[in-house]
Amino acid sequence: MSADPTIATSTSPTARQMWTRSRGLLLGVAILVVAGIVLAVLRSGEQHGLLDPRSADRYGSRGVAELLADRGVSTEFVTTTDAATAAARPGTTVLVAEPDRLTEGQQRKLHAALAESGGRTVLAGAGESSADVLVPGVRAAEPVDVGTRAPDCDLPAARRAGAAELGGARYHFSGRDADACYRSGGLPTLLRVPGANGGDTVLVGSTDVLFNDRLAKEGNASLALQLLGSHDHLVWYLPSLSDAAAGKGDRSFIDLIPDGWHWALLQLAVAAALAALWRARRLGPLVAERLPVAVRASEATEGRARLYRQTNARDRAAEALRSATRTRLAPLVGVPAAAAQSRQDLVPAVSAHLPPLAPDIDALLFGAPPADDAALVGLADELDELEGRFTSSSTLHSDSVSPPRPASPPIERDRTP
Repeated sequence: MSADPTIATSTSPTARQMWTRSRGLLLGVAILVVAGIVLAVLRSGEQHGLLDPRSADRYGSRGVAELLADRGVSTEFVTTTDAATAAARPGTTVLVAEPDRLTEGQQRKLHAALAESGGRTVLAGAGESSADVLVPGVRAAEPVDVGTRAPDCDLPAARRAGAAELGGARYHFSGRDADACYRSGGLPTLLRVPGANGGDTVLVGSTDVLFNDRLAKEGNASLALQLLGSHDHLVWYLPSLSDAAAGKGDRSFIDLIPDGWHWALLQLAVAAALAALWRARRLGPLVAERLPVAVRASEATEGRARLYRQTNARDRAAEALRSATRTRLAPLVGVPAAAAQSRQDLVPAVSAHLPPLAPDIDALLFGAPPADDAALVGLADELDELEGRFTSSSTLHSDSVSPPRPASPPIERDRTP
C-alpha cells in the first residue's frame, strides 16, 4: 500500500520553521526597501542626475544655470535630439553634454541642424565616437587626466578665465582659424572651431568645469560662464535613453560595451579555463587514505540519533531499528540473508517460532511509523524483546548440548626399579 503523497513527512519543514529561518533575511530586505524609499523622497527634489542643470548635488550643474540666470541668460533643458535641433537657431547657444552617448544617427542629425544655425555649439566631453562626426576635420586623441592648465591661446574667454581645470579628450584639428587652448602634450583640451553663418563650435575635453563642486576652483566658473553665456538663450541638451531617436542607430548591444570590458571578459575566460584544467587534472590512480581519527560506534550511533531527533525523523529512525532487527532475526529463523527484508518470507518464519498469543509480528517488523517519541521508544523495546526471545533460546540450546570432552592421555608410570 503506497503512502499518500499529500501527507508531509517528519522531515518536511513546517511553516514555523520556514518563518524562523527566513525572518532575518526578510527583515533586512524590508529595511533596505524602506531606507531606499525614504532617501528617494528626501532627495528627489534636488537630485536629477549627472550634468543636470536642475541638480544641486556635487556632480550636477545647477550652479552654472543659476549664475547664468543672474546674468540674464535663460536656460532651456531638453533631453531629445528633436527638441535640441528644433531649438537651434541664430543667437542661441546649444550645449551638448557627453555627446559620446548619442548614436551615430543622432550625431549626424544634430550636426546637420547645428551647422546652419549660426549660433554657438558647446560639446562637453566629446570623445573619439563623436568629435569627427559633429565637427568634421577634428579627431579626438588619447585622453589625459584632468588638471590645472594655463590657457596658452588667444581665445578671449580663455584669457579672461586664466588657469582652469581641463583635461579629458585632446583634439587633432586641421585649419588655421581654430583656437587651441589648455594644451597637454602639445594637443589642446579646449578647441574653438569657426562655423558657417558666423557661428562656432567649442569642444571641451572634460565636463568637470560644469560640476557644482568644481565651480569655485581656479577659473572654472569664469570659463563656463563665458562659453555658455555668449548668447541670451542657452539650450542645455542632456542625452537620455528615453529618446526615440536613440533606437534608430545602427550600433548593436555589443558596440555599446566599452572596450575595457571586452578585455576583462577575455581574461576571465582564460582564468576559468586554467582553473578547470587545474581542478580536472589526474596525476594517477586514487590512493586510499587513512582517517585522521577513529570514531567509536557508540558515538556515531548517538550522533545519528540526535540528528534524527533534531529533524523529528521518527519514520527514518523506526525503519533503521526494524531493518536491523530483521537482518539479525533472519538467520535465526532459517531465512536467507537476501530475503531478510521481505515481508512474505520473514513474517511467517518468525511467527512459526512464537506462541499463539505473541504480538502481531507483521505490525512490529513492517508497521507504520510511530506517532511520537514515546511510541518510538516503545517500538524499540518491543523489537529488543522480540529479538531477545530468539537469542536467549539459542543460548540455552547451545548450553544444554555440550560437546564431549576429549579423553585424557594415559599416564606413563616410571617402571625403573
